[in-house]
Amino acid sequence: MARQSAHQPPLVVHVLHSFGTGGLENGLVNLINRTPPERYRHAILCLTESGAFEERLERPVPVVALHARPGHSFAEYAKIRRALAAWRPAIVHTRNLSALEAQIPARLVPGVRRVHGVHGRDVFDLEGRNRKYNLLRRAIRPLVQRYTAVSRDLARWLVDTIGVAPHKVVQIYNGVDQERFTPHGDDARGELPAGFLPPDALVIGTVGRLAAVKDQATLIRAFARLGDLAPEQTAGRLRLVLVGDGPERANLETLVGELGLNDRVWLAGDQQAVPAWLRTLDIFVLPSLGEGISNTILEAMATGLPVVATRVGGNPELVTPEESGLLVPPGDPEALAGALAQLVADPDLRRSMGEAGLARVRRDFHWENTVARYLEVYDGLLGRTAQALAS
Repeated sequence: MARQSAHQPPLVVHVLHSFGTGGLENGLVNLINRTPPERYRHAILCLTESGAFEERLERPVPVVALHARPGHSFAEYAKIRRALAAWRPAIVHTRNLSALEAQIPARLVPGVRRVHGVHGRDVFDLEGRNRKYNLLRRAIRPLVQRYTAVSRDLARWLVDTIGVAPHKVVQIYNGVDQERFTPHGDDARGELPAGFLPPDALVIGTVGRLAAVKDQATLIRAFARLGDLAPEQTAGRLRLVLVGDGPERANLETLVGELGLNDRVWLAGDQQAVPAWLRTLDIFVLPSLGEGISNTILEAMATGLPVVATRVGGNPELVTPEESGLLVPPGDPEALAGALAQLVADPDLRRSMGEAGLARVRRDFHWENTVARYLEVYDGLLGRTAQALAS
């Protein structure tokens, strides 16, 4: 492991559970790839294992996987401390509850400044009310010198529920790659099964891991109900596409069959060309039971799509109801079907909402701004001034 040199930029070690596929990992990749190399160096410490997103790093970045067992122990703390001591970072940036306890061994490394990022609440505690989890968060709170939160919802929760001092919390939205995600370019309709799409198809869809928290089951049930709400001619044109894979795939395939939707619903699996798949859709849906801030909503808005999302987490901060999309209660197929029926019946509304979302993304969600905010947090902890950086 490379040690800190007086002639090298400060090193930030990012500690996370694993480096698999997800919004947190996507944000980290963009932060690393877009950081000016003369400002900061980066390294990644995975408590369990690395994963697919390591391939997206555009520069040499040390990635170490500790293959830790579930639950932390003194032996695991010692392993983390040894890894950090060998790197001698200027800053340790842990992310989410699963990595929070790494703040303890980080505190034992001399001179290290400490940041904790909150990208969402735990999957088993979507509203952040679990007493055991919150006792842990409060116990470690004095060790954390700065918190970052990806939504205003999470920032308020840190202050109101966890008791973090407001001046320690910095809210930073994710950006979206507006060169990849755009209304213009090839779509993936040719990748769909032969005969699946009628010539005048109206395609509803979602992108995300097939997991219980993402609740694609409610979307499938809403799509079935939509067939009853829409006029017969329109109902025949409707198709549903789910992009992604995960542990719920078999259950979702069974549900599709039980509802008699095999000829109108396609589970596309994991796809690399997500921008092209989004351009396949006419309406984007995010039916999640919980979210921190949704990268896929931002990507859909950047593609010019109207969005229907559940009113959870940071979703209301992205989707302006009746302007760029519609919000519905989580786990409510009837409400979701009603929102979809409204958009299916009104092409002008779909177009105006798509245009409003696109304008919002182009105005407010640039990765360059996001990265600049994170670097400001790091600079502040190290006492680096703009004058010193310019000299």
